[in-house]
Amino acid sequence: MIKKQNILKTNVDVTSLPKVLKLMNKWASDLNHGKYVCLFNVHMCMEAYDNDNFSDILNQSDLILADGFPIYLAQKLLGHSDASQIRGADLTMELTKISKKNNIPIGFLGGSEETLEKMCDVLINRDDIGTIKYSYSPPFRSLNDQEKNDIIDKINDSGIKILFVGLGCPKQEIWMKEHKEKLNCIMVGVGAAFDFIAGNKKTAPIWMQRIGLEWLYRLLSEPKRLWKRYFKHNPRFIYYFILQYFGIIRR
Repeated sequence: MIKKQNILKTNVDVTSLPKVLKLMNKWASDLNHGKYVCLFNVHMCMEAYDNDNFSDILNQSDLILADGFPIYLAQKLLGHSDASQIRGADLTMELTKISKKNNIPIGFLGGSEETLEKMCDVLINRDDIGTIKYSYSPPFRSLNDQEKNDIIDKINDSGIKILFVGLGCPKQEIWMKEHKEKLNCIMVGVGAAFDFIAGNKKTAPIWMQRIGLEWLYRLLSEPKRLWKRYFKHNPRFIYYFILQYFGIIRR
């Protein structure tokens, strides 16, 4: 049984990458209904803190993993010495390796057609992937009912067991919750992992990841897109977590 630790409004699983891979491999081998997995970072944490409906979506997921370094550090500070950071791109890469080893069909939803093609080429060239049964880049507009039903039918007909969803927060988490009862696969919301694997975005150096400065590397890489998110959410997260840590607020 995986432990959970409440961080502000969200119950985050305290686990490790090997344990998650073992669990998801077990799910894939005996799957009879949909599941969804969330990769949790500060942006998502504060979206949930501000929106009870989104908080409910996260807390109803089958796994919530500490994707962001501050979330992992918060688990450590709250007494979980066995906590681990599980980055979306790392989880994606390891699951594709398992898909090859255990013949688990997989699919991808999200990103641009060019990104999906580049990512699949990278994985295939590394010989790190099994059978890709589904890949779709949805249009950047609202879908009509027929288009939504077509996506559901094609995913189910493909027979995939793991679907990587890269629609961005909070859209991907909302989408996974809405489709849990309609799809017979494990949905994993991986955010920007498609772009990292495809090479569209560079990952921070390992030393920056280890000391929790990946956010700074990303900010410097994409200042126009990310400055508002980081300067809005990061200080608020620190403030509210301090209140939680000292028992001033309880959730």
